[in-house]
Amino acid sequence: MTRLSVYDPFAEVFPELFRGILAPQRATGAPVLEIRVDVRETAADYTVSAEMPGVTREDIQVQIDGNRVSIAAEARREAVTREGERLLRSERSYGPMARSFSLASEVDDAAASARYENGVLTLVLPKKVATGARKLTIN
Repeated sequence: MTRLSVYDPFAEVFPELFRGILAPQRATGAPVLEIRVDVRETAADYTVSAEMPGVTREDIQVQIDGNRVSIAAEARREAVTREGERLLRSERSYGPMARSFSLASEVDDAAASARYENGVLTLVLPKKVATGARKLTIN
């Protein structure tokens, strides 16, 4: 199977110089964690699946404003230390995470639903029914 890759000339010459320049930053300078999403569309609704590992249901906020969807959460680090043990390496990410995006149609926020299971937030966002144009009679 042929494998395609994107050629980045700067990666060879300046491997660390440009990395992370456009990544969102917190006030402390640390990067904001990224929420990866899949968005599916049918004639009636949108289904959004967002990966949010290490987050509790209570720490998730979802806002819908017309066709704009915003998801925010906080992944907390559980400090478990045992006597005689020391942490050698930690690659798991903790801290605030956020994601906002716009959909092609407005969402009926009153009929929207959310489910969080196994680190995946699933949103079902019904499309708002278009009212259509109305013809005015002139008196």
